[in-house]
Amino acid sequence: MRALITGADGFVGAHLCAYLLAHTDWALTGTLHPYSVGGPAPTQRMELERIDLCVPDAVDALVRRAIPDYVFHLAASSSVAESFEDPWGTLSNNIRAELNLLEAVRYSQRRVVVLVVGSSEEYGAPQPGELPLTEACPLRPGTPYAVSKVTQDMLALQYFLAYGIPTVRMRPFNHTGPGQSPRFVVPAFIQQVAAIEAGLQEPVMRVGNLDTERDFTDVRDVVRAYYLAATQGEPGEAYNVASGQAQSMRALLDTLLSLAHTEIRVESDPTRWRPIDIPTVYGSSQKLHQRTGWQPEIPFEQTLRDTLNYWRAQVCRAPGAAGDATPA
Repeated sequence: MRALITGADGFVGAHLCAYLLAHTDWALTGTLHPYSVGGPAPTQRMELERIDLCVPDAVDALVRRAIPDYVFHLAASSSVAESFEDPWGTLSNNIRAELNLLEAVRYSQRRVVVLVVGSSEEYGAPQPGELPLTEACPLRPGTPYAVSKVTQDMLALQYFLAYGIPTVRMRPFNHTGPGQSPRFVVPAFIQQVAAIEAGLQEPVMRVGNLDTERDFTDVRDVVRAYYLAATQGEPGEAYNVASGQAQSMRALLDTLLSLAHTEIRVESDPTRWRPIDIPTVYGSSQKLHQRTGWQPEIPFEQTLRDTLNYWRAQVCRAPGAAGDATPA
């Protein structure tokens, strides 16, 4: 079997490549953003290509070279905050890249399973009685990013209905773990803790709204869900990836502070608040479980501990790092 993973240099893409290399004998082709730095190292079983997925001819040539049996489409602009600053940039990037991939697969005239990653943001603000959110809930996108993901979701469905391409649509809820950018809330907290421990920041944690509750899953469980959905999911269907539990941001922060090696004061930072912040969101992954047997396995405290140790290692390599950065 052969698989094409777009966004192999991204947070989730790197974890998916590692999972597939460890748990399958597939040959992999991973795409890297033309201007990104770093990414996974090529191996005998994995080739890497720098490509702009918004260029149709380049994507068509890529699919012809890779000859995939599976496509895992992860590459996308993923920041909700940045989507408010540049709505068209987010929409254009996310929609064009997927459309080019689907067209390339269509013209290849081969049966290729295409797994498209959407987002729980597609559901928007839950209405009374809707929690936990299921795949049957209406889509009410409240951000430009969410609109781009709804469009990706519907494009995948349309190519299944119109052309018979076996697309599988994923709607992951919040996920985190080692390697995630501090643009996102959990690594933003954790990077600050690691910097404080290393003496690179005063012992003050600056935070946004702590009254929200979100559904967090470890990224390593999420990529396992993607593999199972691609290989066992029903084409044309959408699947949530969720823990099924609402995690309080305040409780999350308390757990993280308990893992820190020093006393830290918490201060509110208005710049970290979103224009739209839904109080409580959590989802049901029962449909995915019934189809594939998937369920999350990694406890959330382990996710926080592993991510903190990752950031401790990162800040220790930073110029001027000092202080205690011993892993817990």
